[in-house]
Amino acid sequence: MAETTINVTVPATTANLGAGFDCIGAALTLYNKFSFTKAKELSFYVTGAEAERVKADESNLAYQAFVKLYEHIGQVPPPVRIGIELGVPLARGLGSSATAIVGGLVGANKLAGSPVSEADVMNLAIAIEGHPDNVVPALIGGCRLAATYEQNWAICDIPWHESIVPVVAIPDFELSTAEARRVLPTQVSRADAIFNAAHLGLLIRALQTGDGDWLKAALQDRLHQPYRQGLIRGFDLVQGAALEAGAWGLVISGAGPTLLALVDKAQAAGVEKSMAAAWHSTGVMADVRSLSIDTQGAK
Repeated sequence: MAETTINVTVPATTANLGAGFDCIGAALTLYNKFSFTKAKELSFYVTGAEAERVKADESNLAYQAFVKLYEHIGQVPPPVRIGIELGVPLARGLGSSATAIVGGLVGANKLAGSPVSEADVMNLAIAIEGHPDNVVPALIGGCRLAATYEQNWAICDIPWHESIVPVVAIPDFELSTAEARRVLPTQVSRADAIFNAAHLGLLIRALQTGDGDWLKAALQDRLHQPYRQGLIRGFDLVQGAALEAGAWGLVISGAGPTLLALVDKAQAAGVEKSMAAAWHSTGVMADVRSLSIDTQGAK
């Protein structure tokens, strides 16, 4: 009898978009691919630029998520051979851990005969990750806002205007999420809370309409970016270069250090070159590319 292999493709994500701290995320057209095949014992084969850094044992995050799904349905997880093809850089603020969590859950669910609904898979993913902004768009695609409601999650689709191009600048250094969270204050002023609430509302309308003037204002933030900018070498220089080249604004992607510029299609190529040159002038090599919003999610 032929082996059954489940293949899962999961998009990278960019979280926060400035004012949407810990509640907004968008899926991008950059992918990690996972395969799950029943076997006699647990094994891994990993390919991609950073393959040697991926854990190939029971501590692997995709495998931990795989096990969680089987625990959820009250079954013993079968031994599997897990293949991982890396396309999303590790520890760069593009949701690589979310792809592993979603990949493991979706793969296990399919291998088990799909006993768990997509909504339950999503809740499991949020529980493992600890917050929804990366795992939700990684699972279902698009740009999503997540809010708690009586111990449940309300997930809202945010339309993304076709004229808005996300340009990512991925530097050749890392920044751990833990380090990026350590610099955040435990309390903020009422003025800063009001500022972010207003800018979050404006951000949603700006993304929907493609209004550049609204986007320029909406991408401002006072809850996390001012504290994290100092952890990212060359931030001010890259931001200035992006804005001078015509970007509407620039934000930290997730916890960083990847920087995300939102630009009009006509300006995208120029913004790419300017951001790469600015970082290169500080000795940082960066992979800068224009992407699109992935609307499919995990598949």
